[in-house]
Amino acid sequence: MNGKFIAIEGLEGAGKTNAIKQVGKILQEQGVHKIVFTREPGGTPLAEALRTLVKYGIDDEVITHEAELLMLYAARVQVLENVIKPAVTQGAWVVTDRYDLSSQAYQGGGRGIDSGLLNTLRDTILGNFYPDLTLYMDVAPSIGLKRVRSRTSGELDRIEVEPLAFFERIRSRYQILAEKDDRIITLDASQELSEVTSALRVQLIKWLKNKGY
Repeated sequence: MNGKFIAIEGLEGAGKTNAIKQVGKILQEQGVHKIVFTREPGGTPLAEALRTLVKYGIDDEVITHEAELLMLYAARVQVLENVIKPAVTQGAWVVTDRYDLSSQAYQGGGRGIDSGLLNTLRDTILGNFYPDLTLYMDVAPSIGLKRVRSRTSGELDRIEVEPLAFFERIRSRYQILAEKDDRIITLDASQELSEVTSALRVQLIKWLKNKGY
């Protein structure tokens, strides 16, 4: 019996790390013990190397929007084919920090890359492999970035230093995409951590019961 695939999405500072921990905890409570955690970009040695390039670049070379997009898809297909698909086929539940919705929001909404190119890449590289469930942690960019900057001791990466308007475009695209897709559940991540955790628990257990898992 195949496993399931759950993605956690959201802006920087939305609380994805906590959400992933809570999802794992809830799944175990519900009798799911074979769980694989991964992240994007990353999850394999090559994908992790690409993650470093995307986040920090190399020397002072300017990374074009298209190069950024292609590196993300290269990382994505590596983790998809080498980690996610094999785990799901073997009956594991995979929980990932980001998946393709991130590119639709960040590179589509934030960078302004044409949706036609994004859809072509998605359909060609990923096919019809979608998460069974996506939890979108919705937070205002001003709140999310404040959280990031309050906890970051080192330098911000090249995404985190983008202007507020960049993240506002991303959030707008996330919200539009989430509204259109019934596989996406939106959670208000601007609340206190305990409230977000409680809402996540309610929504995830409800989803599991509705699906008969």
